[in-house]
This record gives sequence, C-alpha cells and structure tokens, in this order.
Amino acid sequence: MPDPALTDPSVVNPAALLAARAEFDAIDDAVHDLLMRRAALSATLAAQGMKAGGASFRPGREAMILRRLLGRHAGPMPRAALARLWRELIGTSLRQQSDFSVAAVAGTEMLARGHFGLETPLRPQATPAAALAALEAGECSVAVLPSPADGEAPEAAWWAGLDAPGPQVVAALPFLMRPGQSVPSALVLARFGADATPRDRGLLRLERAPGTARDAVAAALAAAGLPPRRLLASADGRRMLAEVEGLVAPGDPRLAPLAPFRAAPIGGYAEPEPDGAPA
Repeated sequence: MPDPALTDPSVVNPAALLAARAEFDAIDDAVHDLLMRRAALSATLAAQGMKAGGASFRPGREAMILRRLLGRHAGPMPRAALARLWRELIGTSLRQQSDFSVAAVAGTEMLARGHFGLETPLRPQATPAAALAALEAGECSVAVLPSPADGEAPEAAWWAGLDAPGPQVVAALPFLMRPGQSVPSALVLARFGADATPRDRGLLRLERAPGTARDAVAAALAAAGLPPRRLLASADGRRMLAEVEGLVAPGDPRLAPLAPFRAAPIGGYAEPEPDGAPA
C-alpha cells in the first residue's frame, strides 16, 4: 500500500517527509531499545536483592538524576516534558524494585501521579491525618500532603505533630516548579529520613512560648546558624515551622541553643528546580 504522503496534495516535499519518518522510526527503535535495557537493569537489581533491607525510594538520588539531565538539556523540547518523561521512568523502576504505593490527600492526586507515575497505586485520603495514619500503619510507602501554609488551623497543620522517629518529609512536589512558583505545592513523607543532595531545604518544628514574638524566633534561629528561609506558625501560634538551608540531623549541635523552643528536625527535601531556567 503506498504511503499517503506520496499522494497527499498538501505535502510539499513527499520524499523529504518519507526520509524524516524513516529517521523518526529509527530514533524510536533506539529509544525503545534503551528503555528495555533500563527496565532489565531495574529487574536485575530487584532479582539480586541489592536493596534488601533498604528503601528502594531514594528521593535525593532521583533529584540528582533530574538535575543532571536538566543541566545538560538543550533544544526545543520543553524542560517540563523532559521532567515528565523521566519521572514516569523513575516511577516504573521504583515499582519494579519494590511494592510501592502512595497515599495522597485530596487535592494532591495529580501531583502524586505526575511524580510517581500513572501506574503507581494511589490511595486517596480525605485528610492529612488519614494519610499519616496509613503511612504509619504500613498501608502505603509514602504519603503526599499539602504544603504547609501560615496560619493553618490545628487540624490542617499536619507538620505540628511530627517527631522522630516517626514519618519525615523527604521530597517536595513538583520537582520542576511552574514559572513564578517559589513554594512547593505538596510534600512527600516516608518512614525514613531524607537523602542529602548538594542543595537541600531542612524543616524544623518549634514551639513558641506565649508572648514570644515571631521575630524573636527568627533571630534565635539565625543566631544558631540556621537562618530561616520561611517561618510559618499554626493558627494558635504555639507551633512554628522553619525552613532552612540544608538538612538538619537530630543531633546537630546548632539545635542546642534552640532548646527553649524545643526545635526538632522533621526532614527536608532536595530544592526544586525552576522551569524555564538553567538547572
């Protein structure tokens, strides 16, 4: 059967189109071969038990993969498309290597799908408390919760009750921020700590005594060597959340001067990348 391109009057140069289609087919085959090779490598890792006893989900490693690819990316293909492709590939590898599922609070489902892949089992949850309960019970691998906001009601301020060795924040969504976006839309929590990368944001939960000004808390953090990038408070003002440069371990000596505020690390995440700008 002749190719329609040879008889379609709207085609200006049928021979050139046919040549381009042949090249597209060759590229598609090469890409497909590499995808199958990548999947086979993930299957080999799973079969050999190379991650036995450890978490297959390594958010820091995933962030560094995407940073490297975004850093070398060029040409007309949008960075967002590249990120979506690789997030699907990473999600596929993760499912090959572990029994992975996600609890997502209402409103975060699309972010969870975009980050962990369309085929990853998603367990919708009505509230942050329900998602955290599912995570702690082992009913899911991670929980995706709305990003904290200043002045939240106690039932919405899910971060206020976090404490080691319980669930910790390990990633932020989306990893590739939309143009103009400066704060993640959601955070990912797991039953292990965050991986360190060259650019991280750590989260500290603090308690504020009555009458203590917000500026005083910020000043104390800065004096301890942990100047806050953001400082949020629950609606009742008792609990505060500080976002700082770099991950903070529970035994970090910088926490000692913050003892009056009962500062406790609750994880952190690899700093997201901006869309439309070099990584």
